[in-house]
Amino acid sequence: MLVNRMPRYEILSEEAVATLDRGWRRIVSELGVEFILPEAAEYFAKAGQKVEGDNVKLDPEFVLEQVRKAPSEFDVQARNPDHTVHIGGDHMAFASVYGPPFVRQGNIRRDATMEDFENFCKLSQIFPELDSAGGTICEPNDVPLDSRHLDMVYALQTLTDKPYMGSVTSGPNAADTLAMTDMLFGGREAIEQTPAVISLINVNSPLRFDDRMLAAMLEYCRAGQPVVITPFLLMGAMSPVSIPATLAQQLAEGLAGIALSQLIRPGTPVILGSFLSNTDMQSGSPSFGTPESATGLLCTGQMARHYGLPWRSGGMFTSSQTVDAQASYEALMTMMPTFLAGTNWVMHSAGWLESGLVSCYEKFIVDIEILRMLHEEFTPLEIDEASLAFGAHEEVGAGGHFLGAAHTLERFRDCFYRPLLSSTENFERWQRLGGRDATERAGEIWRQKLEEYEKPDLDPGVESQLAEYVSRRRTELGD
Repeated sequence: MLVNRMPRYEILSEEAVATLDRGWRRIVSELGVEFILPEAAEYFAKAGQKVEGDNVKLDPEFVLEQVRKAPSEFDVQARNPDHTVHIGGDHMAFASVYGPPFVRQGNIRRDATMEDFENFCKLSQIFPELDSAGGTICEPNDVPLDSRHLDMVYALQTLTDKPYMGSVTSGPNAADTLAMTDMLFGGREAIEQTPAVISLINVNSPLRFDDRMLAAMLEYCRAGQPVVITPFLLMGAMSPVSIPATLAQQLAEGLAGIALSQLIRPGTPVILGSFLSNTDMQSGSPSFGTPESATGLLCTGQMARHYGLPWRSGGMFTSSQTVDAQASYEALMTMMPTFLAGTNWVMHSAGWLESGLVSCYEKFIVDIEILRMLHEEFTPLEIDEASLAFGAHEEVGAGGHFLGAAHTLERFRDCFYRPLLSSTENFERWQRLGGRDATERAGEIWRQKLEEYEKPDLDPGVESQLAEYVSRRRTELGD
């Protein structure tokens, strides 16, 4: 995984930080946050907070007291120890796209299937730029709704050996994820000692946590597994049409959720999440890859560090319907500030298309190329006497060229970044080879990579145990 030692790009003044701090404090204490699960609200009531039905009004100092119990850094183990990730500090971990119900493959847009889900698991395993396949890489519509979470977790566990994300659509689904994770890692004690599954808990913004997400959150926190508390904010729809107002709301919702996590189990790992963009005020559609989302991302990183929390944001976001220039520049508009801000857990790092409705094979490869380049760009430059290559100057002299110099011949294979996708052919050669654009080349790459895929080793007994659990639970669920 990437350790980003570049300086952080911080744009908020001390006064701005203090103003945002006052903003979220006023929201949680005067307006409160709704927790639509009695058991969740009861945690706050027992802790002395003001609970009126679903609404919980919080003492800001109490919230910060709970937030301080959350670790600033932690590990998430993978079944291949080489792929264990560290969350927090200078570390950045990248996971693929999450949640789309549709898939795009070339010019075809269709419902996602289980085969697509498995393909994206394999692609996530293949590319080292991705530290995790994520969770719901796409929503496989050809398997029963009640039990598809079992198939998805099983695929994540068997087709990859990287960390994965758990099901959050209900408490029982979360319990299934935990049971299967126990099997994979040798029991509950092993995963409580070092977490093994990350789960996304979205806030039903504005200012509401729904019962299904809360039920899943309780399961994961009780088991000591990290949750990503993420306000879902599109300015103009789920928050005011103002970046500062949205940032204050994001902090109110995120810190309130983190406080609950620490009431459930003090010290449980947690990640402050941010999914912040804006609504197109002409069409009412969500916009992605916008200057506003980039600004919000940079501010979120600064505030997360202010409170000593690991954080999640960014991704290869685009509103584009196809893999075109818009898809690329909007993706980079979000991923560049993601690196500048040093995001710790980055979802949607490969494959996102059409405002998150589509997981796209070709976009997956385009995004991997962007990730590869940014990894290189954010590797600190080392300068020493040898790197100055004085001997090459002595050999070539004034007016010469360096193509045949000993220094070049010794280093030409790996002295510069070699692209996965980009073409550097001259026009004549490019035309002779078919005149393929980046989207066509991306299609060839993902197909070739899937042909080359090798399933990572897994103890047959463990795999059989997992398969039996999936089969038994599917029957119990009526599927």
